[in-house]
Amino acid sequence: MNLNLDKWTTAIIVYLVVALITFIPTFKALIKKIKLNPGGASFDASPHFSEEGKKLLNQHYSRIQGTLIFWKNEAEKYKFFHYYCILWTIPISILIPIITQLIDQTDSSKLFLTVISSHAAILIGFHQGLRIEGNYKAFRNGESDFYDVYRQMLDEPKSFGETEDKQIDNYIKEAAIVRKLVRNAEINNFPTLEDVKANATKEKK
Repeated sequence: MNLNLDKWTTAIIVYLVVALITFIPTFKALIKKIKLNPGGASFDASPHFSEEGKKLLNQHYSRIQGTLIFWKNEAEKYKFFHYYCILWTIPISILIPIITQLIDQTDSSKLFLTVISSHAAILIGFHQGLRIEGNYKAFRNGESDFYDVYRQMLDEPKSFGETEDKQIDNYIKEAAIVRKLVRNAEINNFPTLEDVKANATKEKK
């Protein structure tokens, strides 16, 4: 069967196939569920805390574990989508002025320019509208920041206070701050219930 495809039609087909193939890792990241990496020694093996203290710390970690899994999965999705957008939008922005000079009067040449321009516009729209890069950094930094606090509590609990009670209280407060920072970044700094209450308290004063 002779399809008699001209060079522009062939270019369109090749472009769409390559764009689809390079999107596969991003698609896998969107549907794949990632588990937390197994860590080292936890609070159970720490010599710094009493049995009651270990119980409180383990209970706190069990409550935040679901959040950590969510952050890790979201960071992975946004990371792949971010790099997919960069992979295509930068070369397209460079090539469009060149290709504009090469197109002829055929419909297929104009269609090729429309295809790549539309692809870039859609990617830029999603990248900005969904705050892809910002959310990737927020979730990735949130996960990293929490584990920094977690390791600090395991290795240097006295940096959180002199007594075990103060150490646990300050550790939980630090973890709460990390959660709030990620949440505010995720919702683009919309006011939360805590913010409204804080502002109301200030106004009363």
